[in-house]
Amino acid sequence: MEEKRLLEGICSAAHEAGRIMKEAVRPKVFEKSGHANFVTETDEKVQRFLIERLSELFPEAEFLGEEDGQDVFTSKMSHGYLFVIDPIDGTSNFIYAYSPSVVSIGLMKEGSPYMGVVYNPYDELLFKAVSGQGAYMNDERINSSDMPLSDSLAVFGTAPYYTELRDATFNIAKGLMDQCVDIRRSGTAAWDMCCVASGKCSLYFEMRLQLWDYAAASLIASEAGCTVTDTKGEPLSYSGPSSALCRAAGVKDIPEVFFRN
Repeated sequence: MEEKRLLEGICSAAHEAGRIMKEAVRPKVFEKSGHANFVTETDEKVQRFLIERLSELFPEAEFLGEEDGQDVFTSKMSHGYLFVIDPIDGTSNFIYAYSPSVVSIGLMKEGSPYMGVVYNPYDELLFKAVSGQGAYMNDERINSSDMPLSDSLAVFGTAPYYTELRDATFNIAKGLMDQCVDIRRSGTAAWDMCCVASGKCSLYFEMRLQLWDYAAASLIASEAGCTVTDTKGEPLSYSGPSSALCRAAGVKDIPEVFFRN
């Protein structure tokens, strides 16, 4: 398929998914395994919509999604094209009407990020990237900040489903407090990476993410000039869970606190 039309189709699907989110009223909430791990009927509705729409757009692609039992990565998915979907990244925010919550759609090609779209319907901000072609927010080219960490905000995720990572997470956050202006937490990994990509902050980390959390946003951040690795500086696997560290252009080195935890 022609690349421009494919990206436009993914963006259109993300906008429609965002409309479904905004129109939802008191969705049913279900618990999954792990601490405070929720899914709503809207998560499932959005994922079903996205799979249907994207299948029509690009029939040869496989799908990996957080909900509806589509969350198992197989070796087959390392070949060809794979859509990686998080229908609502920030489900707890969505449940409590505490924005942001975003739609995240990544397209992998032969096991590597090819396209990424992240849409925040509440602020009508759409981030997109194609590998090698830069990153955009609402069609405007974006670049990460060249400010040092000492003059910037940092953001982090608490990996809330994995309580065994709590001490390490907050030890790192505490260590960063003396190295940056202040620390924020939004509750959505994809949004946090996009904030680093667009220059709002200069560092994001989380001790454990799933592929659907980072597939789209890591490409957007990379195309905006960020360095995206795991928390020890190794490349992301793009085949399953990983820690994540996203550094803006101005943060040249990994802060030493990451190697102590």
